Amino acid sequence: MKEIITREISQFNNELKLQGFKAFQIEDDGAETRTYSRKEFYKICLTTGKSKIHYSDKTYEQEGTILFFGNPHIPYSWETISTAYVGYTILFSEEFFKNSERSESLQQSSFFKIGGTPVLKITEEQRGFLNTIFQRMIAEQKSDYVFKDELIRNYISLIIHESLKMEPSENFEQNKNASSRLASVFLELLERQFPIETTSSPLQLRTAQHYAQHLNVHINYLNRAVKEVTGKSTTTHITERIITEAKALLQHTDWSISEIAYALGFEYPTYFNNFFKKITGTNPTAFRLAEV
Repeated sequence: MKEIITREISQFNNELKLQGFKAFQIEDDGAETRTYSRKEFYKICLTTGKSKIHYSDKTYEQEGTILFFGNPHIPYSWETISTAYVGYTILFSEEFFKNSERSESLQQSSFFKIGGTPVLKITEEQRGFLNTIFQRMIAEQKSDYVFKDELIRNYISLIIHESLKMEPSENFEQNKNASSRLASVFLELLERQFPIETTSSPLQLRTAQHYAQHLNVHINYLNRAVKEVTGKSTTTHITERIITEAKALLQHTDWSISEIAYALGFEYPTYFNNFFKKITGTNPTAFRLAEV
């Protein structure tokens, strides 16, 4: 059974990466849980039920029908409370949506931007309309229509624009332990940057300042929270994770040192060599040879 499930997940991810999008119906038995790379795909989810959504440093407790917008750059988790949970989901990459002339609305939308409101409360009338859009997307992705990608993009744009006309829900609560939650969000965001899968998509978040900007908090606040909760500085966590990834790439790929340096966000191989040696006591080439 585990092998079958693994194969289904692998097939799902392959389809998602090839197409750049995937729409599907959420079953009421909880089968909607899918394993996919959250660091690559935006998510719009129309659901009916009771749940808690932990998004950045806020928690949204919802009951009834909601529309949720997930940004791959912001850590979030979903806690389903209802025994029955139904609805629809569309996953799509930024690259897929950027092919649309109206793609700027994605970044400008208050639902996807950091510090925005990712949850909308939906009425029965709105639910009926949105159900139809999701159903059409699901049907269209199975068709042989030559321009179905553009049609899917239009449906996504329609959902976003219809949502912009609705009043955002502010039904959220700050976590009681703000430092603990912020540290958790940081660590989750850090982990989402890995593994590095290709040399053409280098690591984007390399400093504590980068993470503070993505989490929409002051760097001093982030540093205090992380240090208080974990006993380590933000920079130490980032450094340790980059070193772990560097060792894995040196051991398990045939990439050159220059390629690995670039993939990890270093402008020049010399910078990477100095960084690696300072932390490990040896240079990348010597480490690779020692592991052979």
